[in-house]
Amino acid sequence: MNCLSIFGATLLAFACINATAHPQTPPITTEPDYTLTGTITGMETGWVYLQHIQTEKIDSVKISAGKFIFSGVVGDPEYCRLGIRGKTRREFRVGFFLEKGALKLEANKEMMDEAVVSGTPVQDEYRQFGEKFKAAVDGESYNKAHAAAEAKKDTAQLDSLRKERGARQHRMLTEYIKTHPSSYVAVLELDIWFSYDPADAADLEELYNGLDEHIRTSYTGKIVKGTLDAAKKTAVGQAAPEFAQADVKGKSVALSSFKGQYVLIDFWASWCGPCREENPAVLKAWQRYHSKGFAILGVSLDEQKDKWLEAIKKDGLNWTQVSDLKGWKNSAALLYGVSGIPMNFLLDKNGKIIAKGLRGEDLENKLAELAY
Repeated sequence: MNCLSIFGATLLAFACINATAHPQTPPITTEPDYTLTGTITGMETGWVYLQHIQTEKIDSVKISAGKFIFSGVVGDPEYCRLGIRGKTRREFRVGFFLEKGALKLEANKEMMDEAVVSGTPVQDEYRQFGEKFKAAVDGESYNKAHAAAEAKKDTAQLDSLRKERGARQHRMLTEYIKTHPSSYVAVLELDIWFSYDPADAADLEELYNGLDEHIRTSYTGKIVKGTLDAAKKTAVGQAAPEFAQADVKGKSVALSSFKGQYVLIDFWASWCGPCREENPAVLKAWQRYHSKGFAILGVSLDEQKDKWLEAIKKDGLNWTQVSDLKGWKNSAALLYGVSGIPMNFLLDKNGKIIAKGLRGEDLENKLAELAY
């Protein structure tokens, strides 16, 4: 598993994705051109919070008799999130496109991840695509096979199912992006699914170049372009960009200090569930190969040092850990174009990237190939 925060729990799949970077100045006008009217069953009073991804602004309104309404001004369609349990990033469970017109939200307080937002063209496209995507990727046969493998704790089968699921996702998303070049939904999907692990920058570049110009130059299009540029710099075969950050004791540690060893740069965070689920596999590889010259440099996208240190201790991550405690704005993560975690880069003894995005047993298998 990974942490996805774009679709919410309905499409939670394999990584924690950053969707709050690159603030942008909102359009200057005073006449409201959108409304979002909502009904939340089981919640008579309280507050509803609306997070504008592009500006990092959070609006709030009070709910009365289970109903609320937001109104305001929006330029091009923008991806937003809504939540009811506070203002922390992980509490915004409902993702949707905010655009000119009248939007309607229907939800249950206990199942906010299943909220339905409808009423405008781009949002309706987004909702319909999400439903088709989930049905195609998570069919009944897959769910049964996954449940059986989990019951048996068959990690090999779970890993195989994950890869098969990923292949289905890739095929469907590629087709959708190629056939919808003028779609804000298509560029968002490109950012979510292809920017997370652009193992082949050429694939990402081809899809990006196939989009219409106004989509390439949109807010999300510019993010994809930034990710693409970073992906080229951190592609397999490239020298890993140098960086230095403070370890758990505040001492600066430079990537170059690991030269002469195979080293895994492992991007993670204490709050990322999929990262924590992946940690045992990383630990297993480290225990098997660290005495033979394999090192790990953990880079945390945490903001709270106590939570970071607690997770290191609990998960037994006894290798070098660094962080600048800036969350998604971690300087190393930005340098490497990391838009989702867990993510890693395997370097050879000369500091050249030889693999990236190794998950599950893939890390041990790759290390075995290196004649350890």
